[in-house]
Amino acid sequence: MSDLRSLYQEMIVDHGRAPRNFGVLEAATHCREGHNPLCGDQVTLYVDEAAGVIRALRFQGKGCAISMASASLMTEALEGKTVAEAEKVFADFHWLVTEKEHPAELEETLGKLAAFKNLSEFPVRVKCATLAWHTLRAALAEDDKLVSTE
Repeated sequence: MSDLRSLYQEMIVDHGRAPRNFGVLEAATHCREGHNPLCGDQVTLYVDEAAGVIRALRFQGKGCAISMASASLMTEALEGKTVAEAEKVFADFHWLVTEKEHPAELEETLGKLAAFKNLSEFPVRVKCATLAWHTLRAALAEDDKLVSTE
């Protein structure tokens, strides 16, 4: 099991240092900013959504490795999904990072996002991991307020 934990840590470090889908999305239909004042994480999320399908996701920002890795892995996981499917993935991801006990199949369902499964041991870091997700929800809901984890 420690090999799997090590692999997950490596994945978070890799995505934190070299995030995928980092940059501005010129064709964005939605854009929202999010901030985690506790850690200083900042993210701007760009979404190209049409007919209820997330066609592309990009983000810019700065923050800790967990925040950047979560945004990176989120963009990979949700591209091509419907908004309803994205909500389900968010609900599953949120359960994974906030609850100490979760069904094993949840990890299978989440794929690479399961790298964050031990985050519930560090409640302060949950805000880092969920910032991009809350920002995405606000963008899709066209909520004009700045997204904050506080």
